[in-house]
Amino acid sequence: MLEVGQDAPEFCLPNQDEVEICFRDLKGKWIVLYFYPKDNTPGCTTEACEFTAMEPDFSELDAIIVGVSPDSPKSHRNFIAKKELDIMLLSDMEKEVAKAYGVWQLKKLYGKEYMGIVRSTFLISPEGKIAALWTKVKVKNHVEAVMETLSSLKSI
Repeated sequence: MLEVGQDAPEFCLPNQDEVEICFRDLKGKWIVLYFYPKDNTPGCTTEACEFTAMEPDFSELDAIIVGVSPDSPKSHRNFIAKKELDIMLLSDMEKEVAKAYGVWQLKKLYGKEYMGIVRSTFLISPEGKIAALWTKVKVKNHVEAVMETLSSLKSI
């Protein structure tokens, strides 16, 4: 797992519109990079809707919100349209970026083991360093915690 102070791993992934978005294109802003398991599932929908609701506040602090899951760009388009999301979603169908960030892990559900995304968020500084991270995220109050951390880091 990555740690605060490390360089954030580079990536290039297609967004919901199948436009390639690269980490280098986002540098210079604060990046809220959050990994989630699956479009249109309860926890993931709540998280995406809460990030969308607070997007203007993040934008005011010069931060961009980017969600990443193994879903296809088409799935992301449907998710965005259905839930009226106003954030960018990237498609990591090969799980390469999830692996680079250490969030593709062995999980257990009802006694069965499988590989999947561990819900995690990385706050990346404009210089490309990991400024804060949350792993095994519980959705309730998570977006507010990210906002509070960003606000305090920006005021230093």
